[in-house]
Amino acid sequence: MEYNDEFVTVGDTSIRLLSKGNGEPILFLHGAGGGGKWLPFMESLSAKYKVLSPEHPGFGKSDDPAWLEDISDLVLFYTDFLDTLGLGKVHLIGLSLGGWLAAEIAVAYRERLLSLTLVDAAGIYVPNVPTGDNFMWNKETSIYNTYNNKELAEQILSYEPTSEDNEIWLKNRETSAKLAWNPRWHNPKLSKRLGRINLPTLIVWGENDLLFPVEYGVEYQKLIPDSKLVVIKECGHLPNVEQAEEFTNNIFNFLGGE
Repeated sequence: MEYNDEFVTVGDTSIRLLSKGNGEPILFLHGAGGGGKWLPFMESLSAKYKVLSPEHPGFGKSDDPAWLEDISDLVLFYTDFLDTLGLGKVHLIGLSLGGWLAAEIAVAYRERLLSLTLVDAAGIYVPNVPTGDNFMWNKETSIYNTYNNKELAEQILSYEPTSEDNEIWLKNRETSAKLAWNPRWHNPKLSKRLGRINLPTLIVWGENDLLFPVEYGVEYQKLIPDSKLVVIKECGHLPNVEQAEEFTNNIFNFLGGE
């Protein structure tokens, strides 16, 4: 799969950006596990859309700027990112931590978006529905708890990481903790602001997510006006990976690309 792999500078911060395709732009915001990989669902979407998948500041091979303190800093960064790349309105897809970020962007800068898709998103708190505490999980437990398909988890665990892989894993974990340690994985003010979102909104959730249970998807659907919830069966926290074909079909149907 050929795609563009480059670094772009936004203000004083250089980030890695993977991209491919033409048509209306899709901006994909990755989760705490990081980006830097061109995944099959991205390849599929790039047949009809221009797909942009940046590594957030503080993650992967992107800069780790001193100004990055909380999620609101990334909200402002990505509005500058859109300006720097000369993008008007985009379809925004956010996964997990990236879903929280996407929801915050949609609340504050809805005029920059064509649509919003939240995938197993962090960002809110549902009373009496505990989340998984992945800061307390070691790497092996985290991978097993990410996927419903344990054979897939074992396949991922069988890969021998390089020293660079380990450094990036630690960097991603440290930045995630900076953004989401306290309070854990949510902004107490976000729930009351989600009613501001007046965009076509799709919420996609893995039925067996052990990090953010499906009740969180139900709550997002209640709080965002006229949003649609799709629950994918036999799927954990990453439907874009574990059930990529079904996930992609849902995105195409939502965006009208097929």
